[in-house]
Amino acid sequence: MTRPIVGIIGNMSFLNDQYPVHAGGTMNSAAIAQVSGCMPLLIPTDPLFVSVEELLEVCDGFLLTGGRPNVHPEEYGEEATEAHGAFDRCRDAITLPLVRACVERGQPFLGVCRGFQEVNVAMGGTLHPEIRELPGRMNHRMPPDGTLDEKFALRHKVTISPGGPFAKVFGATEVMTNTLHGQGIKAAGKRVVIDGRAEDDTPEAIFIEGAPGFSLAVQWHPEYNAASDPVSRPLFEAFGDAVRAWASRACPQRRSA
Repeated sequence: MTRPIVGIIGNMSFLNDQYPVHAGGTMNSAAIAQVSGCMPLLIPTDPLFVSVEELLEVCDGFLLTGGRPNVHPEEYGEEATEAHGAFDRCRDAITLPLVRACVERGQPFLGVCRGFQEVNVAMGGTLHPEIRELPGRMNHRMPPDGTLDEKFALRHKVTISPGGPFAKVFGATEVMTNTLHGQGIKAAGKRVVIDGRAEDDTPEAIFIEGAPGFSLAVQWHPEYNAASDPVSRPLFEAFGDAVRAWASRACPQRRSA
């Protein structure tokens, strides 16, 4: 039986600082294939190559990945500054309408880091360009030095709302997570529910109120060690269950081949 397909949002990058590529971290593919039990499909996130309509038909669910470029502040009515960093307008052009379409259709998605921020912006929310500069906030950015394990180490607690979807997934109201982001939610978008916060009150887990399908997003990177991490594994398992449920309803004949 064919596995359902999860479209993994790719990022524009360069090999040897010259050759343009669409790239995706292997840990994203591993989490989808090994924990969610779905087939990962890397998406070249550029409207020159794909359309939202095609993606909705080809894929059963979507993983909105992290990425170094940020959502352009014009998407939430603000001017770009040096603090906003680099941008990827082609990714913006695909992911923001894709999120809104998935919410409307009930098609499952899981947002991670930049993907978490995309979900908020897609629903009309805004972002802080550099949350470590806000009074009382910690530095959530990735450590500049160290091994991959050290950079993705668990660094702070996230307190989850009792009775919400994340508490149901994790079976807990307090979890430990890594943290590798500079931006964060300023104002939550319409229907965006902040369901988890870091110790400094930074929003870390959100869902879309009233969405008919799986619409969860986290500010941390659960794809790291997803198969063995006690927080990441149930999150990707729940996402995989939601994708399979969508696939069985949306196109059962494609799954029986």
